[in-house]
Amino acid sequence: MIPEGSTLRIARPTDNLATVSKMYIQGLGFRELGSFKNHKGFNGVLLGHDLHPYHIEFTHHIGTTVGKAPTKDNLLVFYIADRASWSMACSAMEKAGFRKVDSYNPYWDDCGYTYEDIDAYRVVLQND
Repeated sequence: MIPEGSTLRIARPTDNLATVSKMYIQGLGFRELGSFKNHKGFNGVLLGHDLHPYHIEFTHHIGTTVGKAPTKDNLLVFYIADRASWSMACSAMEKAGFRKVDSYNPYWDDCGYTYEDIDAYRVVLQND
């Protein structure tokens, strides 16, 4: 069992470390918690929120190419109940360079929008 108060970190590779980090900072209000260069052949950026127990870590293995997301159903989903806050978050995503797309699973289009980053990974902002 995972103890209460633990932090969830989702890590994924990218070929666009600086660009994708900037998109998530500007679009979702993350801040950079740390970064590393050439740590055993990897560069990375850690992003998070001061009030939330989760992080996103983007990594790049030097000298490799990882390409785009493996499917259109690789999602991060954020539930934002307040309509005004949701609308502001959607605007921030578009300003940050995320592309609004139809969801692969139409369920997500019922009460939200799906956005795709530079690596074709998707983020759903759900107003539910």
